[in-house]
Amino acid sequence: MRGGERLATDKRQSWVYGAETCSLYAALLSSNGEGEDAEGGLLSEKERRMSRSRLRVCLQDGLKLNINRLARNSFIKFGSNIGVKGIAWNHSYWGEIARGLISADMTDAHRAWLNVEIGDFAQRITLVARCRHFGGHQWFFLCPATHRLATVLWKPPGARRFCSRQTWGRQVAYASQFLDRDSRAHYARSKLNGRLSLIGGFDPEDWDFPPKPKWMRWKTYGRYETRFERYEAILDQGCAALVAKLMGQKVL
Repeated sequence: MRGGERLATDKRQSWVYGAETCSLYAALLSSNGEGEDAEGGLLSEKERRMSRSRLRVCLQDGLKLNINRLARNSFIKFGSNIGVKGIAWNHSYWGEIARGLISADMTDAHRAWLNVEIGDFAQRITLVARCRHFGGHQWFFLCPATHRLATVLWKPPGARRFCSRQTWGRQVAYASQFLDRDSRAHYARSKLNGRLSLIGGFDPEDWDFPPKPKWMRWKTYGRYETRFERYEAILDQGCAALVAKLMGQKVL
């Protein structure tokens, strides 16, 4: 696995199993005998053969940095340095899981950086600006492990630093990858509701599908509505299949 890093296993971690997220002590080998350094190394053949459904860490249980979202929320400002800002990460189930400080100097496109401090943890990430075809720049993180450009970096449970998704290969997965068809529809519908509620300033608990947020184009809102109806159809079909199964009938 190129650019791979081992996730630390000396602490209680969250692992995804089926459609549930459960907590257990990690059982991965502490050393693979391949001369890995302090930052982690390649996985052994035995680890690569382990069951993916039981031993893959859920990315959403860790921390995430999205450079465009950081800019929208004024944690950073493209082309300038606005100083140190406080930042918190929240989990949909556990609430706040981490709090720290973030700062970035983006005044020089050739020497830009972002610094993250969470307790005793500190990491400086190189930022790269690429020219766009119609003027301006698009900003990216430079992954410290793979040296790829990325707009999102992750620090999953057990990781020592923020890196791109490709860094850990099959050690990690998104929560939706472990859900069945109906659970994926529930998950996607909930995310859609949360996104529209956040944009429009609505309480997601009050709506299954929120009204169109102010300034959102009707065409964009229509796409969201089509997706919502598709998820609803999947859930209706699942309910019908369950009822038929309980009644001993077969649904075509």
